[in-house]
Amino acid sequence: MSSPLPVVTFPDAEHVAVTVLRAALPGGTHIGTEWPLGWTGKLASGVVSVTRGGGATVQRFVTEDVTLDIDVLAATKADAHDLAQLVRAHLRAAEGTTAGGAQIYTVADLSLIWLPHLPDAGTDPIPRYVLVMQMRLRARPAT
Repeated sequence: MSSPLPVVTFPDAEHVAVTVLRAALPGGTHIGTEWPLGWTGKLASGVVSVTRGGGATVQRFVTEDVTLDIDVLAATKADAHDLAQLVRAHLRAAEGTTAGGAQIYTVADLSLIWLPHLPDAGTDPIPRYVLVMQMRLRARPAT
């Protein structure tokens, strides 16, 4: 017996954000869903790592609000701040567009904090901001 309810999947929010950022940020910036191997060697160009932080259906079978935790690392605090602001601006500008196979309805920034990475005792902190954003994405009906 099959369910009378539709089968609906929501898009991969990490993929959506990475797609937007790869098209917008300067070449050489590492943009992905994990910190890359040898990430300390990539700080001069910047590292942006997008991770899904949670989410919930807003309108059943139609939209979902997804929280994204975005680590932004660079060589200096000022560079990390500037890159975090670029990430924030480009994601906000993606509102109302389609990216990564998803319709982006709204984008909101929830938090931007300075959170240096401390690799181990006696080591200088790595300049890092954590940006928390929320996207409302439209579901895709199963085919």
